[in-house]
Amino acid sequence: MRIVIDSNILLAALIKDSATRKIILKYGGSFLFPEIIFEEVEKYKPDLLRKSGMDEKEFNELFGVLLRKVMIVPTEILSLYYDESEKLARIAESPEDQLFFACAMAYPDTVIWSNDKRLKKQTVVKIITTGEMISLV
Repeated sequence: MRIVIDSNILLAALIKDSATRKIILKYGGSFLFPEIIFEEVEKYKPDLLRKSGMDEKEFNELFGVLLRKVMIVPTEILSLYYDESEKLARIAESPEDQLFFACAMAYPDTVIWSNDKRLKKQTVVKIITTGEMISLV
């Protein structure tokens, strides 16, 4: 099973050595992430550095380790699913998650790992929580 990692899950793994980070590092399956990850991390990097207590070198090293566990999905692939993923994001009342829905739709047997309960308002893409991920590791 492939798993799309929601931004908040990845950002949490970058901030704290927690169950979330351990799951990403230990899971033997495939993780997917839209290529916007780089924009997200850059946008929040000052906050991430402050909250994590890491210096930039430590942070970049950790980010690199986590990225080795993730396949980055190019926007060109996601664009094929924009219309349908936009509908799902609208149902979920979460327009910022459109690319994550598109990412899940681009690959068969893919779920989204998110703790955002709103995403479960739609029924096309399966959403799993961190608690459910723990049982998969």
